[in-house]
Order: sequence, then structure tokens, then C-alpha cells
Amino acid sequence: MSSSFATELPLAPLGAGDLIDRAVRLYRRHLFVLIRTAAPPVIIVAAGWILFSISLQKVFFTSDTSDLFLHIFLLVLSVVLTLGGYLSTVIVMGGATRTLVAHLLRNDPVTARATYNAVRARFWGLSVASLLVLIWVFASSSVAFIGWEMVAGIFMFAAMGLAALGPTWLGIIVGVLGFLLATALSVWLFFFIVARVVYVPQVMLVEGKGVFDALGRSFSLARGNVRRLMAMTLFTTFATASALMILFVIIGLVGRLSGIDPFNSTEWPVWYTIAYSILGPLSSILLTPVWMLGLSLLYLDERVRHEGYDIELMAAKQLGEFPDVDVSSPLGTALHPLERKQPPAAPRSSGSILNLEQSR
Repeated sequence: MSSSFATELPLAPLGAGDLIDRAVRLYRRHLFVLIRTAAPPVIIVAAGWILFSISLQKVFFTSDTSDLFLHIFLLVLSVVLTLGGYLSTVIVMGGATRTLVAHLLRNDPVTARATYNAVRARFWGLSVASLLVLIWVFASSSVAFIGWEMVAGIFMFAAMGLAALGPTWLGIIVGVLGFLLATALSVWLFFFIVARVVYVPQVMLVEGKGVFDALGRSFSLARGNVRRLMAMTLFTTFATASALMILFVIIGLVGRLSGIDPFNSTEWPVWYTIAYSILGPLSSILLTPVWMLGLSLLYLDERVRHEGYDIELMAAKQLGEFPDVDVSSPLGTALHPLERKQPPAAPRSSGSILNLEQSR
């Protein structure tokens, strides 16, 4: 990969394939740094899933009341850990975007320390914003599921009617087509709603806005990004699933060689349960950086499309950044400072109108 491709934004807006290609190239260029950046939140998620897997087995097979309450408490703790890990992932995405913009603007090195320093500077605001984003995601899932039920129910009744009045194969075809159509519509509806808030962490750390201003800004930027967001998500999902299947085959072979039935989880030893539980987080550690880079590039591309952000970055590179006069792009800074500079102190007055020493 040429250095210009890695350190400059293209003048033309990027399509879904171009975004994926660029994210993968940046991932290959900064592989180990990005893995170290994404690892802490994913490790928290892994700890939650491991604790959940072990406690869930003990809940159904324990006879002691005190042990039962202990494992129920551990189940609740595992859910809290898992949600905290996902929350941390959303928070780190904002820091990763700031690091990427600093790399494009000033050719700063891409390091995990730079990302986490940026996160630390706005941690509490990012925590609140990320919690709102997760709540929005869960609400979007509920709305999409309700939409799927409505469309699938309509086609199911139509298929039953056709099967009763006509040939059975016609009802089956209508039912299958209805299921596929309902799934496609629900997926599109989910991404259409979720796309409104995907830029909140990025806006907070790149543009320096508050939580609710960042929500409004994300709504205004998210115009026409549903297909590209879907493409990026599906690519990352399939890549993660492929890596996960390879790991499942490996752990299954290890289990067979050790005399363990991989399909009977009730008889698994603790070490095998732990090894099985970390497969998902391990594949996520490898592929989450691609997702982070994809969302970062998608945010930058939205600003390129709507605001000419690439011209702003090039001007800042050649002429230096605009003063931070707290106005919106393209007249504001290309990268908002993490700490606001204090205005210079006013000169002391000696008592005279012109601040001149009065003659005796």
C-alpha cells in the first residue's frame, strides 16, 4: 500500500466497497496496534461470557441453596461485565476516530496510548453517550423485530390460505418468500434507525461537542448511509463468523482427542468450558479493529460528502489549523483540541483611561 493512500483522504466520496477496502488496508498497516487498542473492551466481554457459561451450568445442577444464590449473583455480574465491555467498545471507537484523524492531519503515529488518552479526556461524557447509543440499539432491535413479526405474520396467513385452497407447494413458496422479505425489511429497518446515532462518539472526540449536541450532529450527518453501514456490518459479521468457525473446528478436534464430547456441554470440564467461551471474544479481538476503522472512515466520508472535510484537512495540513473560534465546520478546526485553551488574561489597569501612567 502506498503511503499516500494510508495518510490522505480521497477527493471523491467512497462507496461501500471502497470503505471496506480502505479499512482492511489500514488494518493490515497497523495490525498489532489496532489489536492492542481493541483488546481491553473485548477482554471484558470475554470475562463476562466465561463467567456466564460457568455460572449457568452450576445454576441448573446445584442442590445447595446458598450455592444457587451465589451462582445467580455471578450470572447477574456476568451480564453487567458483558454490557460494560460492549459499552467500552463504543467508547473506544470515538478515540480510534480521533487517532485516525490526527494521523491524516498531522501524520501522528497510530498508537493505543493516543486512543486511550483521547478517551480519558472525555470519559464521562463518552460513557453517557455510549449508554444512550446502546439503549438506542436495543430499541431499534425491538422495533425491527416487531416489524418482522407483522410482515411474517401476514405472509404466514396468506401461505396457509393458499395451501388450504390450492396446491401445497404454492403456499410453501409464498411462506418462504414472505419469511425472506420480512427478514430483509427488518434488517433494513434496524440499520435505518441505528444509523442515526453511529457517529456520536466520533463527533464528541473529533468536533468537541457535548452529548446532546453530538446526538443532533449524528442525526444530521446520517443521511444516505444505510447501505454502506449495512455492507460494513455484514462484511465484519461474516469475517468474524468465518474466524469463529475455524476456532470451533480446532477446539472440537482438541475435545475429541481429549475424550470430550463437544456436543454435550453438561459434561465439559472447566478448562474446556473456558476455552470454548473465549472463542467468540478471540475472533472479535481480531476483527473488531476493522469495524472501528470502518465506522471511523464512514464518519469521515460523511463529512467529505456534506462538508468538504477532505479540503479542510488538506488546508490544515498546508496552512496550519484554523483558530478554535468555536464555530461549525468548515470554518472550525479540523481536529478539536482535547483541552480548551484558556483565554489570555486581560491587562491590568492603572486607573487612567488610556492605561498610561499619569504625570505628577
